[in-house]
Amino acid sequence: MDLTLALLIVGAVVLLALALHGFVSTRRAGPLRAAVDAAPGEAAERVEPALGELAPSANADVRPPALRRSVRLDALIDAIAPLALEAPISGDFVLSHLPPTRRAGTKPLHVEGLNADSGEWEPPLSGQHYGELQAGVQLAGRSGALNEIEYSEFVQKVQSFAEAVGAMADFPDMLDVVARARELDSLASPLDAQLTVTLRARSAAWSVAYVQQMAARHGFVPGALPGRLVLPASEEGAPPVLVLSLDAQAALADDPQQAVVREAVLMLDVPQTEARAEPFPAWHRTATALADDMDAITVDDQGQPVTLHAFAAIGRDLQQLYAQLEALDLAAGSPAARRLFS
Repeated sequence: MDLTLALLIVGAVVLLALALHGFVSTRRAGPLRAAVDAAPGEAAERVEPALGELAPSANADVRPPALRRSVRLDALIDAIAPLALEAPISGDFVLSHLPPTRRAGTKPLHVEGLNADSGEWEPPLSGQHYGELQAGVQLAGRSGALNEIEYSEFVQKVQSFAEAVGAMADFPDMLDVVARARELDSLASPLDAQLTVTLRARSAAWSVAYVQQMAARHGFVPGALPGRLVLPASEEGAPPVLVLSLDAQAALADDPQQAVVREAVLMLDVPQTEARAEPFPAWHRTATALADDMDAITVDDQGQPVTLHAFAAIGRDLQQLYAQLEALDLAAGSPAARRLFS
C-alpha cells in the first residue's frame, strides 16, 4: 500500500510538472501583449528611465501639436516673383483669388503680403491690408530640383493670380532659376540624413498594443498615420524628434492586442531638429531602452546588429554634417532646412 501510494504521488507530481511546462511554453510562444491593468503611458511594474526634455510627459491619447509655422519665403531656397500693386488691397480679397492648389508640380508655392500696418511680410490674413505681394516656389526638396515644367506651372498660376488682384508680376529668368535649383539640390542632397535602426524581436512577437505601451513610457504618442508613433519636440509646432514605425496593416487591425509584429523602425530625421536639442543621443538612448524593454536586438537596414562602436561612429559623422549644414545657412532645425528637407 505504501509503495502504491508513493507511486501515485510521484505520478501526480510528474503530470503537474508537464502541465506547467506546457502552460509556460504556450505563454512564451504567444505575442507579448500590453498590460491591461496599466493606464497608457504608465509602467506596469517599474518606472523607465526618462529622456529629459526630449521626452515630454504625454499619454497615448494625446496627439502632437499641429505644425503651425508661418512660411516665410527665403531667397536661399525659393525663386521669388515680386507682385507690384498700385494701392493696398485687403487680405480677404487676396485670399479669395489665391491659386486653388499651392504646388507647382511637386514643389510648394507660397504667396505673401507686406502688411500695411506692421510692415512685416506674412501669409495673407483676413482683416489685414497689403501694399505689396510676392510669390515664391521652392527650388528643391526631397523630390529633387525644380525643373522647367514645374517653373512654367508656377509662372502660369501666379500670373493668373496677379491679373485677378490687379498686380504686376516680375518673374526671374527660367534658365537662371533652374540652374540655381540644380545647384542647391547638388549641395543639399549629400547632407540629407535620416537615421534608422530596426528593433527586431528576439523570441516572442509583440502585439501592436504592447509596442504602443512600451513606447508611451518613453514619451511617444500616436502620429497622424497608422502605425506611426512620434516623440514630440519641446518646441510647440515643431516636427517630432523621433518616429517609431510599425507595420501599417497590423496597426489598422480591429484588436491591437491580437495584431502581431516582430519589428519596429526608429527614425531620426536629422535636418528637422536643432543640434542643441541633442536628438542623436535621444535616438541612441531610446533605441537601447526599447530594445531592453521589449527583448529586441537593434539591426541596420542590412540586418546587421548595430554595436555601440557603430553608434559612436554615426555620432562623429553627424557632427560634421551639422557643421556642413550651418556653413550653407541651412542649420538643422532652421525653417529653411525644415522646408528644404521635406
